[in-house]
Amino acid sequence: MSDVTNVSEMFGKNVFNDSVMRERLPKSVYKKLKKTIEDGTELDPSIADVVAHAMKDWAIERGATHFSHWFQPLTGITAEKHDSFISVPGSDGRVIMEFSGKELIKGEPDASSFPSGGLRSTFEARGYTTWDCTSPAFLREDTWGVTLYIPTAFCSYRGEALDKKTPLLRSMQAINEQALRIIRLFGNTTSKRVIPYVGPEQEYFLVDKEKYLQRKDLIYAGRTLFGAMPPKGQEMDDHYFGSIRPRVGAFMKEVNEEMWRLGVTAKTQHNEAAPAQHELAPIYTQVNVAVDHNQMMMEALKRIAGHHGLTCLLHEKPFAGVNGSGKHNNWSISTDDGINLLNPGDTPHDNIQFLLVLACIIKAVDVHADLLRESTAVPGNDHRLGAAEAPPAIISIFLGEQLEDVVDQLCSTGLATHTKHGDLLRTGVATLPDFVKDATDRNRTSPFAFTGNKFEFRMVGSSDSVSSPNVVLNTIVAEAFKEAADQLEQAEDFDTAVHDMIKTLLSEHRRIIFSGNGYSQEWVEEAERRGLPNLKIGIDSVDSLITDKAIRLFESFGVYTKAELESRAEIEYESYAKTINIEAKTMIDMAGKQIIPAVIRYTTNLAASLGAIQSACPEADCSTQKELLLETSDLLADMKTALAALTDAIGKAAAVANNKERAYAYHDLVTTAMENLRRPADRLEMIVDKELWPLPSYGDLIFEV
Repeated sequence: MSDVTNVSEMFGKNVFNDSVMRERLPKSVYKKLKKTIEDGTELDPSIADVVAHAMKDWAIERGATHFSHWFQPLTGITAEKHDSFISVPGSDGRVIMEFSGKELIKGEPDASSFPSGGLRSTFEARGYTTWDCTSPAFLREDTWGVTLYIPTAFCSYRGEALDKKTPLLRSMQAINEQALRIIRLFGNTTSKRVIPYVGPEQEYFLVDKEKYLQRKDLIYAGRTLFGAMPPKGQEMDDHYFGSIRPRVGAFMKEVNEEMWRLGVTAKTQHNEAAPAQHELAPIYTQVNVAVDHNQMMMEALKRIAGHHGLTCLLHEKPFAGVNGSGKHNNWSISTDDGINLLNPGDTPHDNIQFLLVLACIIKAVDVHADLLRESTAVPGNDHRLGAAEAPPAIISIFLGEQLEDVVDQLCSTGLATHTKHGDLLRTGVATLPDFVKDATDRNRTSPFAFTGNKFEFRMVGSSDSVSSPNVVLNTIVAEAFKEAADQLEQAEDFDTAVHDMIKTLLSEHRRIIFSGNGYSQEWVEEAERRGLPNLKIGIDSVDSLITDKAIRLFESFGVYTKAELESRAEIEYESYAKTINIEAKTMIDMAGKQIIPAVIRYTTNLAASLGAIQSACPEADCSTQKELLLETSDLLADMKTALAALTDAIGKAAAVANNKERAYAYHDLVTTAMENLRRPADRLEMIVDKELWPLPSYGDLIFEV
């Protein structure tokens, strides 16, 4: 091969990582910065200039001309403003390249130009970005050159969090403090920190760019608003783990190399269930770094697709009727010296620390299921959750046969005496090795599943940041740990107290445990009997942010203030209404300017053909043409009626003043009207001559990549 990829040589090449800092920073400065990064101590401002100078020199040596504070506003994507390193030229006209500690630590973007949910008015523009030194700076190489990116938090002039990074860092502090109390109870005096780790699996679609540009719905809405199913979809299951096509493989190679240079541990790639659908998964890492890495990955997927004449679709449901895209959030908690608190060991029945941690997590998910559901409430997820492809909207926990048996023992007898183990798997083929299978099968229908030494939260949408679900997970578990530690620290007999607590927690909250088919109607009915919430659409869950329960939770740990929670609820409602409004207006545009004119041309040609045949040969059988003309004309009339109804529905929904009521108006009135417009259009696509149909079909999009 002429082009050999040396992964070890390129990995982290564009990252201002620990090895670069150790090499370029004075030893005293390096130690102070590492203490902040590793121990969470306050950043010493005196070292900022030294770090900035070293960072600038390293970046310029690599060709950088600009730097950018890179942050994550409440849009769900990232934001950046680029400044060059140049300063005012000297008297000799020569430019000096400068980058100060002040520039490293603080930036000042316009805070009123990003969603704030009322925290910022138009005339209150000041906002600040501040350096997150726990996530390393990196270089991005692009057509316009090389830029130094500095991960930052983003807050208002009054200190309110206007981003997804600040609450995440706060939640990490919360779970660290409370988890340390738990492990201290079990005699661990050496671990200094407990860190949540995440590995987000990213699903996406690839379509041909030229075909994408012919679809206004994909351009404006990220999903197809019209489209009939092709003769073949995914029913043959032949795309999942199938051979990767050369064009897609070349794209994946470039993405991998970009990720590796950025220090992202891109590990697993494969074709997903639907045609043109794929997945890229990294190795887990510290949660705030994982969130940054996932944002880098999404940006790289979209950017690099263009290099190959492709477009990457991150929407949760770009094509109706085929598998949608999610982002499994693999969450665990470990100490700084490598102890995974979710590792059950070989005999989980007598691993008391693990059982307490597990019981606390079960309690947290049961008590705050509504918040977990809300953390995944992007509009695109409404098309996915609850379908036979994704977890249901009902939160439940899958533990697996092994742990569920331990729970049953504790709840029924008060004592767990044994652990089930996997049997030997025999293939029946002499040349194939026998091996011990896992004690537990997996359940792909569960939204929150234990998978050996971590929990896999499967409800997160493919386009969404993984920050919000991890903020919730970290905080609700911190609360459960705190309540446990408060009680156990006062216990006279710790062994008896912790045993009783585990039994009580599991007994009180085992309703959240479910091992069956989460897609079934039986589970919907059973969940209702158990009193579990079923928040079918995202906006049904938004009010969970501003309940007294949620406010107490987040304020007690300093993760969100009441005002910050209220602002996020407002943003959720506003975002939903705006999303549906854009989709509806796009449908109107496509129907009125593309589909209806194309159908009129078809009916005109059909009528002319019918007239010509009847004129040339009156006795000829023209019943087929007549039936087609009648059917097409009827569907065209239905479309025109539905188009007018959709226009009217938009007007009524837009006129609603209250944010929450407007969101529901868009759901109740506009989405229904959109479905009514799509139905006759999709039927017409199956009738009208392909040469006249103005849009690339589903078959064109998902099978011609």
